[in-house]
Amino acid sequence: QVQLVESGGGSVQAGGSLRLSCAASGSIFSINVMGWYRQAPGKERELVAAIIHGGYTDYADSVKGRFTISRDNAKNTVYLQMNNLKPEDTAVYYCHAELVVLGGSGTSGDYWGQGTQVTVSS
Repeated sequence: QVQLVESGGGSVQAGGSLRLSCAASGSIFSINVMGWYRQAPGKERELVAAIIHGGYTDYADSVKGRFTISRDNAKNTVYLQMNNLKPEDTAVYYCHAELVVLGGSGTSGDYWGQGTQVTVSS
């Protein structure tokens, strides 16, 4: 089975930094897209950043200039460097991957990590 394992969450003061990582493992044939979503209580889950195989990136307007997403294709790992954190960044952050499973139909599917808490205090 495919598993996405996250690390790097925690609590910081406003203006601080955190680096999240997410490693995909299991029967993976290929990964098309990896990204990060977040969800705060009472709010919908939103895309924070995504990166495709070729390196193209996309960011939510609220994090542009502060967050940087990167990917190590050899390790099937995605990172999110978060700088100048703000209280409104407080949320559970979820790793996401669109990938193709070995021995499957050959079509891609969506997989999610368990989520990691990021708390930013003022």
